[in-house]
Amino acid sequence: MVRLDRLVNVLGGYGVRLCCCPVPRSAELRGVVLRDAADDRAEVGDVYLAVGAGSVAEAVRAAVSARSVVVLVRGGEELLADAVAVGESEGVAVMLADPALSWSQLAGVVYGLVLEGRETESGRGPTDLFALADSLAAATGGAVTIEDQLSRVLAYSGPQQEVDAARLETIMGRQVPTWVRELFDAAGVRAHLLGSDEPLFVSGEPSRGLTGRMVVAVRVGRELLGAIWVACPAPLKGARRTALTDGARTVALHLLRLRASADLERQVESEWVIRLLEGTADAATVISQLGLPPGPARVVAVRAHVGDERHAAVLLAFEQATTGFGWSRPGRSTLAGNSVYTILPGERVAAAREWLAALRAALPENVTMSAGISAVAEPADLPAGRQEADECLALHEMRAADTAPPAYDESWDEILLQRLRTAARVGRASARGPVADLRKHDTEHGTDYVATLRAWLEAQGDLAVAGERLAVHGNTVRNRLRKMSEVTNLGLDDAAKRVAMLIDLAATVSETDNR
Repeated sequence: MVRLDRLVNVLGGYGVRLCCCPVPRSAELRGVVLRDAADDRAEVGDVYLAVGAGSVAEAVRAAVSARSVVVLVRGGEELLADAVAVGESEGVAVMLADPALSWSQLAGVVYGLVLEGRETESGRGPTDLFALADSLAAATGGAVTIEDQLSRVLAYSGPQQEVDAARLETIMGRQVPTWVRELFDAAGVRAHLLGSDEPLFVSGEPSRGLTGRMVVAVRVGRELLGAIWVACPAPLKGARRTALTDGARTVALHLLRLRASADLERQVESEWVIRLLEGTADAATVISQLGLPPGPARVVAVRAHVGDERHAAVLLAFEQATTGFGWSRPGRSTLAGNSVYTILPGERVAAAREWLAALRAALPENVTMSAGISAVAEPADLPAGRQEADECLALHEMRAADTAPPAYDESWDEILLQRLRTAARVGRASARGPVADLRKHDTEHGTDYVATLRAWLEAQGDLAVAGERLAVHGNTVRNRLRKMSEVTNLGLDDAAKRVAMLIDLAATVSETDNR
């Protein structure tokens, strides 16, 4: 069942504008009426498509006659004032569609949402897997669970007489518990599903709250899409077994349709997010079309891999990041190159790390994931946020895998130094100058002049503090500085030169530096 709020959010992504809404946005939508000028028969439906209406007033009057909650009208800005006035007076929500959208396109989206709208892989496409699970449960005589290829629950049948603890834990967690997966893997279930379309009976383990199960693969061609599980004390036979195998083929068709719907809407979402990350003059409008709240946000960059494989895990991370109802997912994501970018509303860096932790927990254990978090950014600043997230991601990849993903506002100093070192590696650092001269002298004579200069500069000229850092007396530092001035022109009295030497030291750290 779809609510008006959902229809508004989805159509907003296609350029349809809500002009007025004198009805609750929580109103449920169950039917669609398409205006037919050649048919005078009255039709009733919650969504009225005013095809060929001569005016907004005519469209709204027809919607009132059809007892509709919302009416869709095609037209430009010149209709906005009429739409607001007439809609408010008649108590009907009015949505104004861009003339570039055809009625066939609008009708396709509306009919798909209203007539087939139920949970999907991405939370937005047509499927009736729960009804199908109920039908299979009735035909097989056992509680049914439909899962995807990662053992995540897609649908399950209604209450049955025999429900064991493992099934309850699976449904509550929306995923098969680890101990159950390990038990089934040991019994060869995974290998059987990969290679056979025949049902398999798996004995239970009553001591751990697990009764017997019958499982069959859900497959299209050679690709395993998931599995159907039926709780039963003994192997199914006869008509019940046939019902299970036939049900697997039906479920496969539903999952294909689910995937197509999810992929289409992921593509639409990705295109909007890319526009924001690349920079657009109407950033605030795009944010609204994505269903995100206005105001500050953070950009999160994610990379994932399994060993040397750099692609499959990233696709899996993107799929997981875009799984769930649009209004229940905190962010909106896109896949660019080998990275997943997600715009997360809000200022709290802890919230971004919590989201990343949930994403990591949803991925297989053998996946290595790295991430970076931008500083807080307004919609117009999201391109800069993307660069910050990329730099934080690169920083995370250089750290230990179990460290927290860095955020730019916490790690900007490390990132700045990394930028300087990158510039130095591509030949943009000075090959001559005081630091280079001292480093050459250290190499040739075994002195510690570079380390001494660094300690003195970081101590802001305090000889005692510099001496403590070098484990020598302050007078030793003074003597070294005098000798260093004989090697090169340090210019320690010049503030600009002191800053330049600090930058040079940070950008050109050498293995020979004695820090």
